[in-house]
Amino acid sequence: MSYVSELLGRLRTAGVEPDDPEELRLKKQLLMFAMALTIAVPIVWVAIYRLFGVTISTTLPILYLFLSLANLGVYLVTRDFSRWRLLQLALFLFFPFVQQLSLGDFITASGYILWGLLAPVGAILLYGARDSIPWFFAFAMLILMAAGFDYQLVGGPTTTAQIPQKVSAVFFALNFFAISSMVYALLRNASIERDKSKARLEEAHRLLQAEQERSERLLLNILPGPVAERLKQENGTIADGFADVTVMFADIVNFTTIAEGMSPNQIFAMLNKVFSSFDGLAEKYGLEKIKTIGDAYMVAGGLDEEDTRNYSEAIAHMALDMRDLLANDLTVNDQRVAIRMGIGTGPVVAGVVGKKKFIYDLWGDTVNLASRITAESVPGMIQVDVTTYRRLRNRFEFDAPQTVYLKGKGDTIVYRLQGRKREARAEAAA
Repeated sequence: MSYVSELLGRLRTAGVEPDDPEELRLKKQLLMFAMALTIAVPIVWVAIYRLFGVTISTTLPILYLFLSLANLGVYLVTRDFSRWRLLQLALFLFFPFVQQLSLGDFITASGYILWGLLAPVGAILLYGARDSIPWFFAFAMLILMAAGFDYQLVGGPTTTAQIPQKVSAVFFALNFFAISSMVYALLRNASIERDKSKARLEEAHRLLQAEQERSERLLLNILPGPVAERLKQENGTIADGFADVTVMFADIVNFTTIAEGMSPNQIFAMLNKVFSSFDGLAEKYGLEKIKTIGDAYMVAGGLDEEDTRNYSEAIAHMALDMRDLLANDLTVNDQRVAIRMGIGTGPVVAGVVGKKKFIYDLWGDTVNLASRITAESVPGMIQVDVTTYRRLRNRFEFDAPQTVYLKGKGDTIVYRLQGRKREARAEAAA
């Protein structure tokens, strides 16, 4: 019983399989539609003849019905669409020719052979324009053969059904109307299904494009724009040397002590609010967030060679805004954490590390210097190296230089950034 149900299911769907391409689905549906119409027409025609008092043999219509259903049954069992298509188009082609011969000539059969036109038309839809040429040639040959038979039999004895001229005229109209309607219906149905298929493809393309844009945004959240573009186009290692980059580290003071009294969710919420606000400032000043490491935040300027802004000043502005934000905005800093910051300027190497869960990172003495200056800073303070100080001293306020001991560097001069001078303050406010 389950197998019968499966066959009935295939019949309802014209044998369409879930993994069938859209074009194959359309072809199966069109052939099922055409076969259903052509099965009904001969039976209906016999009935109409009888209404006019003309009795014709039902042998050929019944034989066509049986052969079509048998062909369909084999297809539903074997799922061999190619064989079903070939045999059904052959029935479309030859049955009208044989049926016309049984009725007489072109006149008495009312041009019934025109139904054979379904074969080349169907071949266009089911095979393609090039492969339909033999079918049209075969249809034309059958027309010529039927005309030849009529020519040879003119004036000879008649062995076919006697059909009144009025009935022939009616069936001429019916045949022309029916075949025209069927060809139109097939073409229209094909057009509708193709439009539906096109709409589905466009929707799939839209969803794919949206997903691609989402992936692009995610990639750009991890990598700088130029690096992300290179990663999509290159398979090799991505590493670049930059002669001059300003790097800043910021870390939360006494984070371990603060975190001891908090749940994991609370720790995450706190870091997310603080670092998300820093992300907004980095975007505001056109800087590149590099990464967060636990309670530390790293940002850099000068990695985009096409950006003509003064990235050292942008880093300084961001540092001051970070300090002021945590000091004044309790919606971001409800735990009242304090940060210390260190800024260094100089050459770095930047590149993409790893093949899975990759990150964009910086290496070099400038990175180490900024990190160690941060570690030697105090809460709320922004320390910079000499190179950075020389670039910023005309537009920013600094304390007197101090000497601190840095691991691996020895005694190093640093400056504490206090604020903006009047001109820089006015520009930042604007």
